[in-house]
Amino acid sequence: MRSLGLDVGDKTIGVAASDLLGLTAQGIKTIRRTSIKSDLEELGKIISELDAKILVIGLPKNMNGTEGERCEVVKNFAEKVRKKFPELEQIFWDERLSTVAAEKFLIGAADVSRKKRRKVIDKMAAIYILQGFLDSRAGKEDI
Repeated sequence: MRSLGLDVGDKTIGVAASDLLGLTAQGIKTIRRTSIKSDLEELGKIISELDAKILVIGLPKNMNGTEGERCEVVKNFAEKVRKKFPELEQIFWDERLSTVAAEKFLIGAADVSRKKRRKVIDKMAAIYILQGFLDSRAGKEDI
């Protein structure tokens, strides 16, 4: 069963997908946000194309574990996704530091320039979100 990871921002949505075995996450694309209608259409194409069954949505909690206004923005988006795609299971995943980890990787290991990082950072954050979820489920039945 394939899962999608989402890193929801104001300007972009980073999207990652699991392999069919649910072991690894790969970056799919960064959706440039223009309207909720186009966001959902683009997401719908990916869901359909990959036959995804689970959406793992990054929840940007504060460092002390509380939920701030960014969490509300993400939850409002998730509710619109739920209405459009009610058949999908939604899981919120604590994404604290996922963007920081992605940026450190792109700077250190991949030596990616600042300009190029902006184009892929959200997709990389979605990979971290989804991989964290997949790792937490590793070895459990019915992933």
